[in-house]
Amino acid sequence: MSISFSELRDKAVRPDLQRLAASVAGARQGNASDQATLCGAMIWASFSAPAAIPAVFDTICRTQLGLEPTSAESVSANAELPEAFWTQFEDTLVGPEAGYDATSITVAVAGLSVALNEGYAALSEDAALCHPGSSNAQNKPIPPMISLTELGECPDGSLARELLSMWVDNGFDPEVLDRDAIGLNGLSPAMRYLNTRILQMHDTWHLVAGYQTTSLHEMAISAFQLAQFGHNYSAMFLTTVCTMSYLRQPQGFVLLLQNLSEAWVHGCEAPKFMAIEWEQDWHMNIGEVRAKHGIKPFSGSFPAGLLEQLSQAS
Repeated sequence: MSISFSELRDKAVRPDLQRLAASVAGARQGNASDQATLCGAMIWASFSAPAAIPAVFDTICRTQLGLEPTSAESVSANAELPEAFWTQFEDTLVGPEAGYDATSITVAVAGLSVALNEGYAALSEDAALCHPGSSNAQNKPIPPMISLTELGECPDGSLARELLSMWVDNGFDPEVLDRDAIGLNGLSPAMRYLNTRILQMHDTWHLVAGYQTTSLHEMAISAFQLAQFGHNYSAMFLTTVCTMSYLRQPQGFVLLLQNLSEAWVHGCEAPKFMAIEWEQDWHMNIGEVRAKHGIKPFSGSFPAGLLEQLSQAS
C-alpha cells in the first residue's frame, strides 16, 4: 500500500547514494517505502538540486540493471522547494479529469518551473555548464527553425524525408512546443540553447536512436536525453510520471523503472548527440547516420506499444 502524498513529501531530501541503491531492490519487489524513497530522491534532485540529477538517476538506473553506479557522492547546492511548488505538484499528479495526453502532460510538467525557488535557474545553468554532454552550449548561437521545404528536397529514404513524413503523417509540430510561447528567450545562455535544440531535434533523435512515438518510448527517450544532457525538464517529466505511477498505479512502477533504466544506460553509452550537426546528415538514410556516428538503436525489455495494449485491454 502506497504512502500518502505528505509522507512522500517528507522523503524529498538529499539522499545517501548507498542507501538509495539499497532501496532499489525493495522497490523492484514492490515495497512501497522503498519506491517512495526513489521518488523522493528524484523529486529532490529534479526540482531542487539539478547538479545532483546525474548521480541520483545513475544510482537508481544502474542498480536496477545490476550494474555498478558510476557517480560518486558529491555535495550539490539545492534550492528549497516552496510551498507553492508542492501545491502545484500535487495538482499535477492528480491531473485533468479526462487524463493527460502527450501535449497536456508536457505543458503541465513544464509549468511546474514557475513554482520553483528563484535560485533554481542559476543552479540549472551551472549544472548545464558542467555536464559533459552540453557541448559548450553557452557559446552556441540559437539555431533557426528547421525548413520543411529543405527537408522535402532531400532524397527519398533519407533522414530528412523520414522526419518530414513523421511530422506530416502524425500531425506533429516540428518543435513539439512553441519556443517563444514557453519563454525560452528568457532562459540563461546554456539552458536556452539546450532546451531549444532538444525541442528542435527530439523527433530526429526518436528516429536515429530507435525510439517509437508510444507512451513507453516517450518516457524512455526522456531518460535517454537525461543521460545525454542532464536535462532538467526530462528529469522533471520522469519524476512526475514515476510519482504518479507510485501513487495511482503502483503495479506499473517496476515496469517504468526498468524502462527508464534501460534508456538511461543507452543514453550514457551513445555518442554525445548535442555535438552532432544533424543538419549535415539530412541527405543520409538512418542506417548510414547510425554507422557514421556509432549509434545503436534502443532495445528495451518491453514492446514499445505495451502501455497502449494494456489500456485497450482494460
